[in-house]
Amino acid sequence: MSRERIVIVGAGFAGYQAARTLSRQLRGRAEIVLLNPTDYFLYLPLLPQVAAGILEPRRATVSLPGTLPRVRLVLGEADHVDLEAAKVHYTGPEGAGGELPYDRLVLAVGSVNKLLPVPGVAEYAHGFRGLPEALYLRDHVTRQIELAATSADPAESAARSTFVVVGAGYTGTEVAAQGKLFTDALVRNQRRGPYGHRPGKPRWMLLDIAPRVLPELDRRLSTTADRVLRARGVEVRTGTSVKEAGPAGVTLDTGEFVETRTLVWCVGVRPDPLVSEIGLPVERGRLCVDAQLNVPGHPEVFACGDAAAVPDLTRPGEYTPMTAQHASRQGTVAGRNVAASLGHGERRTYRHNDLGFVVDLGGVKAAANPFGVPLSGPAAGAVTRGYHLAAMPGNRVRVAADWLLDAVLPRQAVQLGLVRSWTVPLESSSPELARVPGGPGKE
Repeated sequence: MSRERIVIVGAGFAGYQAARTLSRQLRGRAEIVLLNPTDYFLYLPLLPQVAAGILEPRRATVSLPGTLPRVRLVLGEADHVDLEAAKVHYTGPEGAGGELPYDRLVLAVGSVNKLLPVPGVAEYAHGFRGLPEALYLRDHVTRQIELAATSADPAESAARSTFVVVGAGYTGTEVAAQGKLFTDALVRNQRRGPYGHRPGKPRWMLLDIAPRVLPELDRRLSTTADRVLRARGVEVRTGTSVKEAGPAGVTLDTGEFVETRTLVWCVGVRPDPLVSEIGLPVERGRLCVDAQLNVPGHPEVFACGDAAAVPDLTRPGEYTPMTAQHASRQGTVAGRNVAASLGHGERRTYRHNDLGFVVDLGGVKAAANPFGVPLSGPAAGAVTRGYHLAAMPGNRVRVAADWLLDAVLPRQAVQLGLVRSWTVPLESSSPELARVPGGPGKE
């Protein structure tokens, strides 16, 4: 008699936790298949440190085969979910198609870069949702400082030393904070160029249409982050955004033109387009589910994380926000409820109060409010790094070792040349994969 098959689509925070929970709950009593474009779970909060040269790229990843026993990994991108036939159709990494029949389905496809109809942004901006984008940004920033040092034109040198980040949420704030420290160190290490000058002091701008940085967080965290950024020399422009982008710079909605070769797009995320294509009710692109993460009318289908509009039982009438904290805990509940639907354990409803938030601002600086207690300075830095080590499902020793080495040794400022700008387009349904001309993939 064949075992029932559970297919989990996506191995982000929600999908990884669902797979791990099911592996522990069922212990081989059902077949668990995890469909994902890569063979690793990416711990997204550490990406800014990868871009800033603090962590080596693999430190932010956790091997799926190495940490998920009794789970079969299938490499591929889901193209279509056939609810009537109970199959998931996908494209493999080398272009071959395939399908996975299922008895239970967990949709945890996550999110992609949020796009706005701003002229030139799709062509000249880059997002920050995947490892290829972080690697590209590290190379790009390093290259701009090196080219600025050898330019005979002071205006060109200044433009190459100017970096514009749009979006002052978690990601944008951390990218700007870490990036400023990184480029300051690059400039200090530059020898005088052939024209007898070093590049000027790097200019970082952080823009957001909101009235303050980190608008989704407690005002005290916002104030701490704003103070650290400004003291470091980052130009924080609230109530401001980009009106148009081009090869030579960006035009702000104030009418000001900023010459730059770097535009980092961190305005937020949107649910993976696959969710809206299934044909089930959605809420702003997120699949509607009940408090047990089940899709109404389809007892065999569950959804969690950024792909799901989960009722917030702590705030009636609202949905849980798209955060890693909610995604990982929803993944655990989804795993338990899938197991319960197969007769193992009892169902649970999803209810979670935020335990607090942490924002790494580089060096010993951070902003944190564990259990509602606001912290700043070294204490917040220690809590932030401790939180990340506790939240990572693996690779903790290597991450801690890189942090220690960064504290005592200078960073290696070299370009690897592995990721080119055209391989990491802003408009991509799979930011975890670098695009290759002629290769498989969908935009």
